[in-house]
Amino acid sequence: MSRGVIGQQSEEMEVLDSLLECEIKEQIEARKEQKLDQLENAELSAAKNSDYVSATREEIKETQLRVDTLTSQLSQCHKQNSELENKARELQEMSDRAHDLHRRQMSEKDRHVSEMRHRLQAQLEDYEHLLDVKLALDMEINAYRKMLEGEEQRLRLSPGSSKRSPVSRTSTSPTGRILRGKRKLEGSETAEGRRGYKIVQQASSTGRVAVDEIDPQGKFVRLLNNSQEDQQLHGWGLRRRHASLPETVYKFPSRFVLKSSQHVTIWAAGAGAVHTLPSDLVWKAQQSWGTGDDMKVTLLDVDGEESADRAIYRIRRGEDESEEDLFEEAVTEGPFHSQSVDPSCSVM
Repeated sequence: MSRGVIGQQSEEMEVLDSLLECEIKEQIEARKEQKLDQLENAELSAAKNSDYVSATREEIKETQLRVDTLTSQLSQCHKQNSELENKARELQEMSDRAHDLHRRQMSEKDRHVSEMRHRLQAQLEDYEHLLDVKLALDMEINAYRKMLEGEEQRLRLSPGSSKRSPVSRTSTSPTGRILRGKRKLEGSETAEGRRGYKIVQQASSTGRVAVDEIDPQGKFVRLLNNSQEDQQLHGWGLRRRHASLPETVYKFPSRFVLKSSQHVTIWAAGAGAVHTLPSDLVWKAQQSWGTGDDMKVTLLDVDGEESADRAIYRIRRGEDESEEDLFEEAVTEGPFHSQSVDPSCSVM
């Protein structure tokens, strides 16, 4: 009985061992297959990584080649930039030298212009001095001629006295500048001389600016700044009084300044002259300043006060009248006889 049980147990043990062995083999085979799959997957991943590494290496090579190309281009750009900077520096130096040369030339030109102005001023002063001497000599000669004619008439050496030649007198304004009478329209003056008329000018000035000239044909009136300082003429005016025309006033433009020792000519609109600022102005409201001899132009300051004036008179003269008599007649016969005549007026 015990042997049978023992034999049965041994058989059961053998069956269990065989079953366990089979189960172990199955597990080993399963693990083996799993490891084989993992190995295969690892080999596939390694192959993929190898391809990625190769592509990455190619990309790195291309990037390095591109970097080398850009580095070469950058070096060329630096070189070109240096060359351009050198050229710009050379051009700047050339420009500076040209500017210095131009400045020296302008300084030399200004110096020459200043010298020429001084020479012209000196020559003008010499000319004025010679003209003063000439006029004084003419007056002295005329005085001696009058004396000689008087002696000839007293001694009856000739049937009549010759006609006296006209003599121009210089006049000095209150500012010290010499104002001279100028012969204009000599043909008409000769005819008037034969008819017994004489042209007399009266001029006076209390400020820096004087009425230097009046055109008998009515084209312009010229002013002169006698001083060494500029004169602001904004708000100033020129009043014209004419024997046959209504009184009117010309107003200077705003911010107009008459430089020292400079002229300004105010042209009538109908004069037809070429006007150049700032030495020329145009009175657009009037075609003419007025023709004829009985006219007076007065310079009015910003307050309306008279600063300077000049008048032209035509008077009848007798053969025995002196120059002083002419000035007295200008007071009584002229259209502006209410104004006193300066003894230092000019005879045209």
